[in-house]
Amino acid sequence: MKKDFTPEDELLFLALGGSGEIGMNVNLYGCQGRWLMVDLGMTFSGDQYPGVDLVFADLEFIEERSKQLDAIVLTHAHEDHIGAVPYFAADLGVPIYATPFTADLVRRKLSEAGLVDEVELHVIPDDHGSFEVGPFEITYLPLAHSIAEGNALLIDTPHGRIFHTGDWKLDEDPIIGEPTTEAELTEIGDEGVLALVCDSTNVFNPAPSGSEGAVHKGLLEEVQRHAGKRVLVTTFASNVARLQTLGDVARETGRQVCVAGRSLDRIIEVAQDNGYLEDFPEPVDFDTAMGLPRGEILILATGGQGEPRAALARVAEENHPIELVSGDVVLFSSRQIPGNELSIGIVQNKLAARGITMVTDRQSMIHVSGHPGRPELEALYGWLRPEILVPVHGEMRHMQEQGRVGEASGIPEQVVQQNGDLVRLAPGAPGKIAEVKAGRLVLDGDIIVPANGEAIAMRRRIMREGVVIVALDGDLNPRIDSLGLPLDEDYESFVAEAVSDIRTAIGKLRGADRRNEASVHEAARLAARRAAQRWSGKRPQVRVIVPNL
Repeated sequence: MKKDFTPEDELLFLALGGSGEIGMNVNLYGCQGRWLMVDLGMTFSGDQYPGVDLVFADLEFIEERSKQLDAIVLTHAHEDHIGAVPYFAADLGVPIYATPFTADLVRRKLSEAGLVDEVELHVIPDDHGSFEVGPFEITYLPLAHSIAEGNALLIDTPHGRIFHTGDWKLDEDPIIGEPTTEAELTEIGDEGVLALVCDSTNVFNPAPSGSEGAVHKGLLEEVQRHAGKRVLVTTFASNVARLQTLGDVARETGRQVCVAGRSLDRIIEVAQDNGYLEDFPEPVDFDTAMGLPRGEILILATGGQGEPRAALARVAEENHPIELVSGDVVLFSSRQIPGNELSIGIVQNKLAARGITMVTDRQSMIHVSGHPGRPELEALYGWLRPEILVPVHGEMRHMQEQGRVGEASGIPEQVVQQNGDLVRLAPGAPGKIAEVKAGRLVLDGDIIVPANGEAIAMRRRIMREGVVIVALDGDLNPRIDSLGLPLDEDYESFVAEAVSDIRTAIGKLRGADRRNEASVHEAARLAARRAAQRWSGKRPQVRVIVPNL
């Protein structure tokens, strides 16, 4: 590798996102002066970044080397793998490769962003479609996952073969699609696999993740159990197999289907455009659904993760055309994503207060994960027999554990890395050889900025401590306003004392300091902050408006 990180006659791996965290997947492979990007995802901020919804990997490393980047290859259409495409793909200026379903969703994202003519998008057959870019030959290998056209990538390089799993599981009855078989995976192993770059999400699960076909039985039994009641099912919109299952369950129980949520509408449309859900029942509108006997409607709704603006949250708040009453049923055909427990609990408590029955995957077989449990990982190791295991798609505890499982399974080398670790896979012993910048960016309003920037830091401080504004007139007499201080009854007394303190502090300035804006500003700021701390125990941000002196 050259000093400027240009790959030479070697095979490099670098994660800019998704290693040390779940979500925001961005992976780079380097060889013979060229780079290949696998996935370009995002994540959601939660409460970590106030006022921000979307979080991205910092792509500075590859943006500075975009002339060395050959392509972006997308494994599947989940947001943590494609969500950043509309924000960065045009600037990177390289073609994108995806299978039909994923490509359709990406094309719609680009169209909404007005970029559809600025990004070259290649559609590759979802069943073992292959292509070459630079020193890389890529083949799509269908694997089961909780979305249509989940794929691993077989990446052939001059230094050996990479098996990049993407998100995957083993499923003998996936409902949608035909995954690559054990026999074929064993044959790939026979041909030789240098490195397995593998999903770590469910490594602590001692059991297989389970089959989508088993969910059909569980959902059917639950809906049958609640005959005569209005049943709402919330699930991940992108899980086309689950939507097919729910359509079948509706038909088998004599219920019509109503769909609530724009993301569900979009996924159903895209799926049908690409040959899936062809026999899905024609949904009825909200008014028709509410006019049917309660036991003759099955509602599919977004919001299983507690999203405040999603359909389920609005139903729980009685702010949606879909109405549920005491005795009706909500089936959570999804699993809590870590970090969403509080928001999900808020929605569930609102439903419970109204006497609505709730069933989760802890009570009934109505959901299975799209990621491999430990037995599935061990099976894949046995079929592929890689020389090197590189855990990705997990927090550090997940990746370390997968490294241990891989070692116990006989994989000779394990490379546990994190975002920013530049790893050489070949030639020679694999391992970390350098560190590069790998951080986070956020979409703040319409602007992409560093996640650790001053705006976000200030917003956190204001959220915790409040803010005081001091305006000085030409005679340096102060006026005060504030936000977020817990001083309802004592506020006027606080203001009077703070004004007095500011006048005193400014009055102590002598000579040139009295005419110096910086000196006046600092004296007023400190006096106001000390007064606020005395009265409230808070240390607010203080902004002082000083006249030209």
